Amino acid sequence: MTRIFLILTAMLLPLAASAGQSVSYTVNGGSYEGYRATAPGGGSKGLVLVIHDWDCLTGYEVKRAEMLAAMGYDAFALDLYGKGNRPKETGAKKAEMGKLYKDRAKMRRLILAGLAEARKASAGKAVVIGYCFGGAATLELARSGQGTDIVGYATFHGGLKTPADQSYPKDTPPLLIAHGGADTSITMDHVAALSKRLEGAGVPYEIQVYSGAPHAFTVFGSSRYRKVADTQSWSAFSDFLAENLTK
Repeated sequence: MTRIFLILTAMLLPLAASAGQSVSYTVNGGSYEGYRATAPGGGSKGLVLVIHDWDCLTGYEVKRAEMLAAMGYDAFALDLYGKGNRPKETGAKKAEMGKLYKDRAKMRRLILAGLAEARKASAGKAVVIGYCFGGAATLELARSGQGTDIVGYATFHGGLKTPADQSYPKDTPPLLIAHGGADTSITMDHVAALSKRLEGAGVPYEIQVYSGAPHAFTVFGSSRYRKVADTQSWSAFSDFLAENLTK
C-alpha cells in the first residue's frame, strides 16, 4: 500500500513543477517536434524516452512526460510522424502507423533520432517506454539491439508480435510488459508467445496482467480507462525505473 500511495502522490504533483517545452529537431531533412520535461533542480535520476500511440504525439504523452519529471526523471516524448502531422481521423491514423510498420528501418531511425535529441540535454542511462503502437515500436528497438546506454524497455498495452525475420538478442536489457487481461486487440495468446520467445532467448522480463483491463487502459478520460490497472502499472513501472536507472 505504501508504494501505491507514493506513486499516487507523484501523479498528483503540480505539472508546473517541471519546465516542459516543445523541441523541434530534424531527421534526414524532415522536421519533427517532440516534448522535453526535465527533473526540477537539475538532479535527474536518468532519462525516459516516451514513444507515442498511433494517433501521434498528443497531450497524453506530454502529461506522462511531466509525471516522470515530477518523479525526478528527465523525459522526452519523441515524434514519429513529423512536425504538424497530427492525424485526427481513424483512417489517417492507421495510414501513418501503417507506413512505419511497412518501413521498420525508418521506425528505428526515428526512434534513435529522438533518443539522440533527448540526449542533448540528458546524457547517460535511458529507459524506453511506449503506449499501444508506441509499445510495439519500443519492442522493435529492443529487438534491434541499437541505442547505447539503454538499460530497460517498458510497454503499456502495446503490440507484442515479433516479425518472422526478427528475434531478441541475448543481451537485451530487461523488459516490463503491462497488459490488460480483457484486451481483445492484443490477446493473451500474444502475451504467451512473447513470454515463450523471451524465455528461449534468455532475456530478463516481467509481464504484468491486470484483470478486467481492456486495450488502452491507461488513457485518461477515455471509456477504456481503468484507474486500478493504471495505478498498479505505473507503480510497477516506477519500481522498474528505480531498479534499472538508479542502481
